Amino acid sequence: MKVELILPREKLKALRGKDIASVLRENLPKVEETLKAEREDLLRDKVSKLEEKLREMDGEIEELREFYEKALRDKEFMMAERDRLRVENAELRKRVEEKRRELEKVHGS
Repeated sequence: MKVELILPREKLKALRGKDIASVLRENLPKVEETLKAEREDLLRDKVSKLEEKLREMDGEIEELREFYEKALRDKEFMMAERDRLRVENAELRKRVEEKRRELEKVHGS
């Protein structure tokens, strides 16, 4: 694995004459700690965004639940209304048929 380090000129001059491998080994724990902290921050941000998304989805689910419950109530109301109208229609047909028979008797006799 190839690792490239980019250093400012001043740092490079300060490192001349020193054992680069030992400097890297000395600083490796600090680098690991920094990377770990950055990773934790990234994960915290992701968790925060996911929690926000979850809250939004919970809100949407609640809206859908309310919509569904209202649709069920509306369906029950419409079915009851349909049944009521069916009965009313049957009664009206019966009345119309009776009136028609009466008129036929009057005009037929």
